[in-house]
Amino acid sequence: MLLVMGLGYAGQAAARLAAAQGREVSGTMRDPAPAPAPPGVTAIAFDAAGPAIAQARGILVTAAPDAAGDPVIAAHGGAIDAALAAGTLRWVGYLSTTGVYGDRGGAEVDDATPPAPGQDRSRRRLAAEQAWRALVRGRAALDIFRVGGIYGPGRSPFDDLRAGTARRVVKPGHAFSRIHRDDIALAVLAAMAQDSAPRERILHLVDDEAAESAVVTEHAARLLGLEPPPAIPFDEARARMSPMALSFWAENRRVANAATKAALGIAWQYPTYREGLAAILGQERREGLAQ
Repeated sequence: MLLVMGLGYAGQAAARLAAAQGREVSGTMRDPAPAPAPPGVTAIAFDAAGPAIAQARGILVTAAPDAAGDPVIAAHGGAIDAALAAGTLRWVGYLSTTGVYGDRGGAEVDDATPPAPGQDRSRRRLAAEQAWRALVRGRAALDIFRVGGIYGPGRSPFDDLRAGTARRVVKPGHAFSRIHRDDIALAVLAAMAQDSAPRERILHLVDDEAAESAVVTEHAARLLGLEPPPAIPFDEARARMSPMALSFWAENRRVANAATKAALGIAWQYPTYREGLAAILGQERREGLAQ
């Protein structure tokens, strides 16, 4: 049984794919009542996850850490430790962030690059990675997925373009690494399906082409048949950016993924933003959500 600790955006995609593959799947929600889980997935309250942890062969952790640390370890570390000691829990996957590498001035990082987080949220992610290493202690397979910017249905440039709020900020040479939500699910399930002898891996969930934000916005506008928003130089745009937005633009790196794809034996469904955006728009049109 796979237990997804956090049925959020990426967690739901992984749970949905696992259920479609015929796996028994449960997932936690803070309050399962208002929002139904994906078909074939049993939703349980986060605070009541102890019995599911005792039965799980694999656990995928998507919950973000806060200033107090990793919330899953804080609430359920004892139950997870007991499941590891009993040998029932064989695989743990943790969704982290490529932000742990900090700013590299546009240089490439691979899975052997030492982390150097520059933002508080990234330092918390690195601390959470270390906490999971300390908890697992070689008693199960541990896959730490360092994830790029997540996009997909309901979370793409199309939304802002349709709302008239999209901005095309131009900063030449500043590229962002992205990953489609469904490719996160693909990688997670491929990793879990492999031999679960105790080991630890760093895996990069980013597509094959880091791209400038303005280029992606332009392409999305063309797919919608719209004129792209006017170009705004970064130095002009930054005066109106929130502290959170500025923190993203403060870091520039390209993330290598060849070792991850080779280790998992996969190719991305959406190797660049072009395929990903085309698939999102096609799905929206099939579902009657877009023209």
